[in-house]
Amino acid sequence: CTLHSSFIQFLEPVCEDKPARRAEPTEGTDILALAEDPHLPVAVPEVPSSPRHEYPADWSIKTRLLFMSSQPFTWAEHLKAQEEAQGFAQHCRATETYLPQSIQEPKLSTELRCAFQQSLVYWLHPSLPWLQLFPRIGADRRIAGKSSPWSQDEALQQVLMSDWSVSFTSLYNLLKAKLCPYFYVCTYQFTVLFRAAGLAGSDIITAVISPTTRGLREAMRNEGIEFSLPLVEESRTRKRKNSEENVETEVANSLKVGNSMEDGEETALSDDDESFSWLEEMGVQDKVKKPDAISIKLHKEKHEVQMDHKPESLALVKGTNTFTLLNFLINCKSLVAVAGPQAGLPPTLLSPVAFRGGTMQTLKARSINAKARVHLAYEDIFSLEIVGPIMPHSLHSLTMLLKAAQRGAFSAVLYTHEPTAVFNTDLGNASTTLNKETVHKDLPTCGLHPKTLDQLSQCPTLGKSSIRFLEMKDYAYTWKS
Repeated sequence: CTLHSSFIQFLEPVCEDKPARRAEPTEGTDILALAEDPHLPVAVPEVPSSPRHEYPADWSIKTRLLFMSSQPFTWAEHLKAQEEAQGFAQHCRATETYLPQSIQEPKLSTELRCAFQQSLVYWLHPSLPWLQLFPRIGADRRIAGKSSPWSQDEALQQVLMSDWSVSFTSLYNLLKAKLCPYFYVCTYQFTVLFRAAGLAGSDIITAVISPTTRGLREAMRNEGIEFSLPLVEESRTRKRKNSEENVETEVANSLKVGNSMEDGEETALSDDDESFSWLEEMGVQDKVKKPDAISIKLHKEKHEVQMDHKPESLALVKGTNTFTLLNFLINCKSLVAVAGPQAGLPPTLLSPVAFRGGTMQTLKARSINAKARVHLAYEDIFSLEIVGPIMPHSLHSLTMLLKAAQRGAFSAVLYTHEPTAVFNTDLGNASTTLNKETVHKDLPTCGLHPKTLDQLSQCPTLGKSSIRFLEMKDYAYTWKS
């Protein structure tokens, strides 16, 4: 993979403010001419997975994909008007495309080119063509200076929020009816991922929010929204287990040296008792005041605040509580910035399928032919770059197309919107009765290809990380996260 590594190091990333044009090749470009930007792509981790026929679902949103292959991507260039129109129609009708394992002449395959257009489609609200509405977290510098007539107009803000509420409710109703598999709500401070029952190993609707703050969690509790903090609970369980193992070890050691059982039990004293037992030995226990209830509460609150804005603050909402969450978010004053470049701008809604008020958008794609130095010589290397809010279904659809078009051999560097990487956490809500037949029976009209639905119905396995590098050789995947 020396050739790929060389290419990764020198290829210029597309600047967010200058999205790539769609399918415009630069023939025979010397790779050194692309090294104007000092930024390097995400470092590829060292340990790959073992080869498999499918890679795990990645619920993070990608901002950029860079596919590389020894075979050209000319089939992705200059789609005809008929092919583009057919791709849009196939998306709207959720047409399932099944390609052969290998396409001998990809450029001549109308079916492949239409499916490529279909895989680039996504739906967005609000749609303001002069503003890039994803990502929203950390976007102030990018949005600053752009026209925002609503920022000082309260009446206009109310109209925008009212329209946004209708779109948000429409998406939730589609999700509940299993006509939409999942969608994202992207605010300037946090992101929410709503998933239909049957996805990510759960037999009920789930919503995950990240990152959260103590203030947001407190407001949710006050609204009666039941939620859990899976990563915090997992950490506590691990600590408790380690603590119990330590106590058992100490007790065993005490028994070995002839201590009585009572001495062994003393080891299992509570943390507070252990902390002050040495004072008793000195005879000054009465002169030192133990922490009162207020001090303990303050200590607990400090711990809660420390996890704010971190992956560990991920909150999980399940079942009917997701509807309460919907109403809470619609009425939540802090959902929209009151100052700065994003003031008065409703959150971005991203969906794989159409919804009320949603605008059809397409990811930007371009192919690049370049040369990379390999063993003191230059060799041709071909790449396909995809830019935009790339959702899980789009990633899977694109890899299915490339599998056939590139004859089972390609690699990809994936750029993750970091606040969403934690959505790959196993939420521990797997249903023992959930199986492939149940998922396909319940979600046949959700708009996803059956193979994509298979992948996204599995329990997440990537933890707090996401796939950074993906490679296919001989029709088998390896990946690094």
